[in-house]
Amino acid sequence: MATDARRILVARGLRAFGDGFVALLVPIYLYDLGFSALAIGAIVTSTLIGTALLTLRVGIAAHRHSRRRLLLAACVLMAGTGAMFAITTAFWPLLLIAFIGTMNPTSGDASIFLPLEQTALTQLVEPRRRTALFARYSVIGSLAGAVGVLSASFPDVLTAWSGWPRTIAMQSMFMLYAVLGIVALLLYRPLSAAVEAPDDAPHRPLQESKRLIYGLAALFGMDSFGTGFLVQSLLALWLYQRFQISVSVAASILFWSGICSAVSYLIAVPIANRIGLINTMVFTHLPSNILLILLPFAPNLTIAIVLLLVRSALSQMDVPTRASYVMAVVAPEERPAAASITAVPKTFAWAAGSLISGYLLTLSTFGWPLLIGGVVKGVYDILLLIKFQKVRPPEEVAASAG
Repeated sequence: MATDARRILVARGLRAFGDGFVALLVPIYLYDLGFSALAIGAIVTSTLIGTALLTLRVGIAAHRHSRRRLLLAACVLMAGTGAMFAITTAFWPLLLIAFIGTMNPTSGDASIFLPLEQTALTQLVEPRRRTALFARYSVIGSLAGAVGVLSASFPDVLTAWSGWPRTIAMQSMFMLYAVLGIVALLLYRPLSAAVEAPDDAPHRPLQESKRLIYGLAALFGMDSFGTGFLVQSLLALWLYQRFQISVSVAASILFWSGICSAVSYLIAVPIANRIGLINTMVFTHLPSNILLILLPFAPNLTIAIVLLLVRSALSQMDVPTRASYVMAVVAPEERPAAASITAVPKTFAWAAGSLISGYLLTLSTFGWPLLIGGVVKGVYDILLLIKFQKVRPPEEVAASAG
């Protein structure tokens, strides 16, 4: 079991590394190709809608299929996505590739891998260690993603050193993304039967927990609608437009933002053990959204960076706690469907927010997407606390009773 968990965590790191440089390079690559901010927003939106539909299909059917085989198929799709993105420059083909592929324009993980990996990891650990394992999963993803963002400056280095056009240098990074998909496939391939659902588990996607999960999905969707206004690709574009910074500077900002997020994942575990998963999600997330609302009013780049970094140190504590909470409050056989159903509205909401954000950025560099996103996410925090504070995971109930 420990070997299986390590393989999943390493594969998660490799994928996050690829997602890190892709999230930053995609909008700048498309901008260099001559696409407008609205066209860039449309391609980002296409990635999110396609991912949502595929994630929902996989989650609903996962209880009938091997999780290992589904992960292998996802790796093949990842490799194909990177290769096709590297050789295509026209808008409509890129829109189609974004829709059917695995490109991730967010700082988190919006892909079919997420529900499969989370379900497999839950099978491999006892309940009291689940949040800590999910925190490690998030830390690895955040750190690897931060390194990936930092490596997004490599095309500029390659262009300066070799004289290659920057577009070609960026295309080489998309080929690297394809290679990472193949390496992840080699890591998933030896996974044991321990990651699969028990043979005697009822074959049903979602039953007793349907109402609970749909309620969570609706609220998570609201939060993600707010996040869609500031997905990493569009946040990079706003910094690029507002402060006229270079790709290297944008990469450095997002790198340190990722480091702050990684530290917050680890801090979330003892906080959750003390005050509970829901309280941790709300009382760390709400202050971060206040900082987000203040960000468009930053008079210079220095203050904007400070606000971004402090927000990053707070805003991601709900990531491992949210995943752990969803896995805790449903039956084992319902976990793949629960993970997908709570992820899919989030992804559609990201898509809607991204499209609106892309349009707003064509009108002004003020940062209206950040202001709107912060308000929406703050309302989500309040509603989550009101509706789910009394719905506690079994281990929290047992601890309080003891």
